[in-house]
Amino acid sequence: FKVKLIQPVAMEQGLRFAIREGGRTVGAGVVTKILD
Repeated sequence: FKVKLIQPVAMEQGLRFAIREGGRTVGAGVVTKILD
């Protein structure tokens, strides 16, 4: 699925990331493709 970031962030393919909300991790993944 596509994700739109609130702020620009330097990313590259293969980068691992975590999505946090209110101090809790609600998701995690790996960047598989850079679209723009």
